[in-house]
Amino acid sequence: MSIVSLLESAAVNATKELFGHDLQPGQLPLTPTRKEFAGDYTLVVFPLTKIARKSPDAIAAELGEWMVSNVEEVTGYNVIKGFLNVELGTTYWNNFLRKAVNTKNYGRQAPNGKRVIVEFASPNTNKPLHLGHIRNILLGWSCSKILEAAGYNVINVQVVNDRGIAICKSMLAWNLFGEGETPESSGIKGDHLVGKYYVAFESRFKEEYAAWQASSTGKEIVENHQKENETEAEFFGRYKNTYFNEYSALGKQAKAMLLAWEAGDAETVALWKQMNSWVYAGFDQTYAQLGVHFDKLYFESDTYLLGKAIVEKGLSDGLFQKKQDGSVFVDLKDVGLDEKTLLRKDGTSLYITQDLGTARIRYDDFGAKHMVYVVADEQNYHFKALFETLKKLGEPYADGLHHLAYGMVDLPTGKMKSREGTVVDADDLMAEVIGEARENTKERGELDSLSADEREDIIRKIGLAALKYFIIRVTPQKRMIFDPKESVDLQGQTGPYIQNAYVRIKSVLRKAGELNSGSFEDYRGLEEQERELLILLAKFPELVEAAAAEYDPSEIANYCYALAKEYHRFYHEHSILNCDSENVKKFRLDLSSLTAEVLETGMDLLGIEMPDRM
Repeated sequence: MSIVSLLESAAVNATKELFGHDLQPGQLPLTPTRKEFAGDYTLVVFPLTKIARKSPDAIAAELGEWMVSNVEEVTGYNVIKGFLNVELGTTYWNNFLRKAVNTKNYGRQAPNGKRVIVEFASPNTNKPLHLGHIRNILLGWSCSKILEAAGYNVINVQVVNDRGIAICKSMLAWNLFGEGETPESSGIKGDHLVGKYYVAFESRFKEEYAAWQASSTGKEIVENHQKENETEAEFFGRYKNTYFNEYSALGKQAKAMLLAWEAGDAETVALWKQMNSWVYAGFDQTYAQLGVHFDKLYFESDTYLLGKAIVEKGLSDGLFQKKQDGSVFVDLKDVGLDEKTLLRKDGTSLYITQDLGTARIRYDDFGAKHMVYVVADEQNYHFKALFETLKKLGEPYADGLHHLAYGMVDLPTGKMKSREGTVVDADDLMAEVIGEARENTKERGELDSLSADEREDIIRKIGLAALKYFIIRVTPQKRMIFDPKESVDLQGQTGPYIQNAYVRIKSVLRKAGELNSGSFEDYRGLEEQERELLILLAKFPELVEAAAAEYDPSEIANYCYALAKEYHRFYHEHSILNCDSENVKKFRLDLSSLTAEVLETGMDLLGIEMPDRM
């Protein structure tokens, strides 16, 4: 039992015995004591004032006396304005450190027998991975590692959006303007090449739309459909999709290509396979650089057919309905939503169609009744509708679905737009932060004695730590602004700052040599910084469970920073290798060793590697 659980149980027992009232563990908030006060943990007793009919100070004093008398680990207490600060004896902290430093994989939980699928990345094959994808990938990868550390059997999957009108736009543009260009002939990475033609399509479409706006037809449309007080620019912004679907020559060709693909036209399918193969090769390089891999890939080109079959079956069973135009929808008004279209009027599928098929296939493959979808919060309504539709279908896993929604990533200059080419490319971004790390290490000169390969490996770890930590430290639900200059700052609350604490400890342990293998006797003179480190270290296992329950890697990221900061403070204020007492030296070496292990484990849960030198 952790110390927090022990103290929470003690508070329950004390409340029952002293005031005759039953509590549940955790009903009285328990937090580490603030540094300006004496004690290790603080219990908030204000919820008991109505029950005990006493002042908060009196209640806290009675609880404190009870704990000192009945809880072996508690050796003292003090009361400040109704807050009970309890102090744990040095014997407890000595025993904790001995046990923790000898516990294999400290902080990781035993397998719980539960299986969970985590879906993340899920890119489109019409463009390369960009900054927005990086946030998705890092959140998904980190969540999967945290869930695994919490005892789950995790399967990482991605659904590749390899079909649809956006993919046809790239294909059509390559057909019209590509002149046979390939990754080999151009020297351009495959996903970048396909993305180039997606931007080219949008550029040509924009020109076409502008010309149409100036035409007599366009002016007539404005005259007949423009709303009162609406500017012409506002109208054309609103009318863009209608123009694409009803008037655009390029739009007509792209939609014809989509229908040809769904009909299995040999020439269209061959082009689709060729261009997608270029993209997959590019994706694989990016994933390898990020240190990410998947257990299984699903493709919308496979799952949409099953999705359509599920919709047709739901229609025949009376779960779904058909409109006069032929489109199929599910009525979700009974759960506070609206009507959700499942098939278009021309019979083609939508994202929800293939998501229905994908969910069924994944359950058939793995039998997991818990699935996590890592997708931006712009799709909140989509996933609410998907989950409720699966419940109407009676799917056995429908109650175990979770949408890990995250805020979009903006640039200091505004939103990114793939179709306009105004994105921060994932490959370029990684190269930039690694390059910045290389320049910083050159200035310090601390890696000059290493081989070129060793230097480059360390530089890669530092650069990617800067990028990954900057992204993950933000709570997923928050929208964030990515500032490339700030992300590569190697000081402050950054990944390299935490790496530096780890490297510092490894240096101390190397210098200690055989001293590190010893075991200390009871150490009675705990310093404030030592207590602070012990309290943080004791928190780690429960934090892993909490982060898994909340699907929030930022909790681990901010914890690692707090632990690194506290160790830097301890290191600067207390001697380790030059202590007068061998007992103190061994204690501090074990304390340092456990701190290094927890930092390494915590950063690994974020997908960040730790170097031995910097």
